[in-house]
Order: sequence, then C-alpha cells, then structure tokens
Amino acid sequence: MEKDLTIEQIQNFEGKYPKQLWYLFFSEMWERFCFYGMRGMLTFFMVDQLLMNEKVANLQYGATQAFVYAFTFIGGLFADKILGYRKSLFWGGIMMIIGSIILAVNPQKFFFLGISFTVIGTGFFKPNISTMVGTLYKANDTRRDAGFSLFYSGINIGALLGGYACIYLGKNYSWNLAFGLAGIVMTISLLTFVFTQKSLSTIGISPLMHLDNSKRKLYEYATYIGTILAIPLIMAMVSNPEYTDYFMYTIGPITLLYLAYEMRNFSINENKKLIAAMVFIIFSILFWAFFEQSGGSLSLFAANNLDNDIFGLTLDPNGVNNAANSLFVIIFAPLLGIAWIWMSNRKSEPNTVVKFGLGFLFLALAFYTFYSTRFFADANGLTSLEMFTLAYFIITFGELCLSPIGLSIMTKLAPLKLQAVMMGMWFLASAYGQYAAGILGAGMVSANENATKAEKLITYTDGYQQLAIYAVISGVVLIAISPLVKKLMQEVK
Repeated sequence: MEKDLTIEQIQNFEGKYPKQLWYLFFSEMWERFCFYGMRGMLTFFMVDQLLMNEKVANLQYGATQAFVYAFTFIGGLFADKILGYRKSLFWGGIMMIIGSIILAVNPQKFFFLGISFTVIGTGFFKPNISTMVGTLYKANDTRRDAGFSLFYSGINIGALLGGYACIYLGKNYSWNLAFGLAGIVMTISLLTFVFTQKSLSTIGISPLMHLDNSKRKLYEYATYIGTILAIPLIMAMVSNPEYTDYFMYTIGPITLLYLAYEMRNFSINENKKLIAAMVFIIFSILFWAFFEQSGGSLSLFAANNLDNDIFGLTLDPNGVNNAANSLFVIIFAPLLGIAWIWMSNRKSEPNTVVKFGLGFLFLALAFYTFYSTRFFADANGLTSLEMFTLAYFIITFGELCLSPIGLSIMTKLAPLKLQAVMMGMWFLASAYGQYAAGILGAGMVSANENATKAEKLITYTDGYQQLAIYAVISGVVLIAISPLVKKLMQEVK
C-alpha cells in the first residue's frame, strides 16, 4: 500500500521522476491557475474598474504581490514549527478559496478584503508544496533539478490557462465570473492534494507529533485563529502602499536576524551553504524586479500599445501577456531539464551560479526586445504583438535558468530543520522583487495622465531599455563570482 511506504522507499524511485511528484504537480497546477488568474487581472482591474491612475496601479500591484510573497516566509515558518507542510498547505488553500468567493460576490466593493485572504492563503500554500517536492529526493540526487523543472513546467499549465481565461472572462463577460472561476479551480487543487497525500509517507506531517495531542491541537488552533484575526491588519496594509514601505523595511532585517539566530545551531560548513543560499536570494531580488513587470507595466503596455494580431490569429493582448510565458515554459522546461541531465552525465553542466548568470543575460535580451517594439509601431502608438511575444519567448529561458533551479538549490543548501524557512526566504526575495517591480513600473509611467498611446509607448520602452542594461551587469557579476560561491556550496552541485 502507498500509505505504508517509507521516505527511503520514495527516494529510491526508479526512472527520472517519483510518482508522488505527479500528485503534487496536479495540486500545484490548479493552485497556479487561481494565483496567476488573479495576478493577471490585478493591474488592469484596478485601472479599469477601480479607476486608479497607472502610476498608483503599478505601486498597488507591487505592494499586493510583495505581501503575497512575503507571507510565504511566515507560512514556511509556521509549517516548520507548528503545522507541518500538509496542514499549512490545506489551510492556505481554504483561505484562497474564501478570498476568491469574496471577490466573486462583489470585486469592486470587496477587492482588498478578498485579496487579503488570498495573500495569507498563498503564504501558507506556496512554499510548503515546493518543499515537499524537494523531500522526494535524496540530498545529492542529480535528478532533482530535472524534477523541479518538470514540476515548474506542470504548474505553468495552470498559469497558462488561468492567465488567459480569467482576464478574458473579466474583460468580455463578468469580473464576478472571472474571480469565481479562480475559486473553483482552487477547490480542485485542494481536493487533489487531500486524496493523494496518503502516498507521501510521513512527508509534511506536523513537527509537534512528540507532544500530547491536546497540546499540539492548541498550537494549531492558535495559528488558525491568529490568521483570521490578522485579516483586518493585512487588509489595511495591502490597501495602502505606504504601509507596504514600512513592512518591507521591517520584514527583511527581522528575517536576516532570525536566520543569524538559527545559524548558531549549525556547523561551519552548514553555515557556508546558508551564505551561498543568501547570494542566490539577493540576486533573485534583482531578477524578479525586472521580470515581474509582466503583471504591472507590461500589463498596461499590452492594454494600451499592442495590436491583437499574432500570425493571423486574433488574441487578447492582455491574455497573451499573462499566458505566453507559461506556454513557453510548458514546452521548453522538460527539454531543458533533459538537457541538464545530458550535460551532467558528460560533466559539462554549468554550475548553479553560472545558470543564474545566464538567466540575467536572457532577461537582458528579452527587455531589449520589448524596447525594440517601438520600431514596429504605427502612428497611433500600436505595435506588434508578435515582437512582444518573441520577447516572452526569450525571457522564458532566463526564468528557466533561475526559478526552478532556485527552488532546487534552496532545498539542497538548507539544513533539514530549516528547509521551509529557507524556501520562505526564497519567496520573500520574490516579495522584494515584486515591491521593486512596482516602483520601477510606476517610474515608467508618463507624468501626463492624458498622454497619447504613442507617448506611453516611448516612456515604457525607454524603461525597458534601462532594465536590459541592469540585467546585463547583474549577469556578468554573477558569472564572475561563480568560483567563490561554488566554494561556499562545497559538495552541492
């Protein structure tokens, strides 16, 4: 029986992937439908329905997404210390479903209340399912990167479907229906996990199993109640970008102090690995600050400045903006995963730091392509959806060199007792990236709210050219320091 499997038996799987990966794959796939469906609607909805100007909408998007990813650290912490990965995931899914229902009832009136539930829910769900994927592998299993690449490819099926479907439904039919659809698929995600978790042996159970049942339940119920009581505070912070500034100035230093405190309990070699992990985390902040223009400035760029023709097909530009990257990930992530294994067998695979550096170079080329769309524009400021899509094709390879590899390297470098916390810190870095993305996007907005489409085209593409330059510099620096970071990583590849 699957439920009688030990962790060792799971990790001694034959072939390229453990079968448990497929169960987590489907659960995460539907959760990503919900998340990316919501994410793809945010900026456009705030401008179109809440009547925010574009600068405020960019800042609000950055603030909202920053809280989403910041709470993954908190969710990881509670999973490590109290709930375990499974109960954290389940509780997060319930909160996301409630948020979707609230938004489906009246998204204009209850926007920030619904988003607050989604923020907390994602914080409990997202880091813990990724951590469970890492637990399916032994520490030095060379198939781990390929597994994370497949996982990353699979969840992008959800991102592809949700990214296009939700914005399309909202713009053309009903915003209530669009947000409601996100809640339906989140329910499917949760049910998928509930009915397949028996195959995971003891992976993800509560770390407090050694305590009396009543005492353990007390800690768990306190966590659930505390989460609900925190909703008004989260709502106040999410709805006011100024509060986001205070939060981001605080959570980062506190997190670093907490990590320093925990490092006292580990050996010198383990701490060297944690320092290496911090290098990846710091550079990932820069990467996401550039990459996550997709949900902010690029969303508005798509709405204002793109035609709707791509190779003879008529498509919604915002839908393409939300879905193109996911489509390319689905196609190329498994191929790249196979390529990493092929190169590893021939001892020619680039180390993880170099992969990160290559990610920035692809990112730079993609943003230069976004910049080049200005040369294809007509007199009214409408430009080529095809060139825009080409940029997403390029940016996908940058993402695949960094994001699935980043998830994998966190589970390799972190001591077992700190796995979920380090995964949470990885997502907290994304929070800072999202926060910076909102600021960068707001800086690209024309000072004139009544600017023409042609003027907006020039303003945004000038900003994308600057991001391309910054990405090149970051990539070169990373490749240059790769020997030093590789020493800190020791035997970890």
